[in-house]
Amino acid sequence: MEALEQRLGYTFTDRSYLETALTHSSYANELPQKRHSNERLEFLGDAVLGFCAAKSICRLYPEMPEGDMTRLRSELVCETSLHQVALALGLGDYIHLGRNEQCNGGRTRPSILADCVEAVIAAIFLDGGLEPAERFIGERILGDIRAGHRPARTDYKTQLQELMQREGGMAPTYAIVNETGPDHDKTFTASVALPGGESVQGTGKSKKEAEQSAARAALERLGG
Repeated sequence: MEALEQRLGYTFTDRSYLETALTHSSYANELPQKRHSNERLEFLGDAVLGFCAAKSICRLYPEMPEGDMTRLRSELVCETSLHQVALALGLGDYIHLGRNEQCNGGRTRPSILADCVEAVIAAIFLDGGLEPAERFIGERILGDIRAGHRPARTDYKTQLQELMQREGGMAPTYAIVNETGPDHDKTFTASVALPGGESVQGTGKSKKEAEQSAARAALERLGG
């Protein structure tokens, strides 16, 4: 834990927060005694991250229109961005995974690693408050915009929304149409509705990943 704390740039007063942040549901479900997974921390971390990203964008780009701020925030906090943060921190080496998830490459799966980053943010927030959480987010996730650089466009959902609104003003709508596999190793199928009544599907190991996959397939179909 000391080595990971050094990478995070934060020393926990109560390391149980960090332990929970590193506990995937597949591992918690295998234990004989009930133990919390990082899912609740992921929920909280997503909110803290969104707030800190919005705060930085408002401060750094005082003239930016609201729509552009929303798109920029989405790019900064998307799964691809958080996956890269997790790789830089080496979080995959520390996550507690169930046997099947570990054998199926869970330590390198983007959705698991991105969710773990959000859980770590929540752990820092609960242990030390907003200031250290905001510092971690600023250094690890918002560093590029603080240096004046805009992130690469990797949010397929945002790109699809922009394309469809340019061509007819219709916003894409998503639905999770199928779930397969056990609770610790689910595969989700998402569908996105396109103009003309057509729909395109995508799959992923999380609902977010499935929706991104569907949006990417839709962009390829529409030539975006």
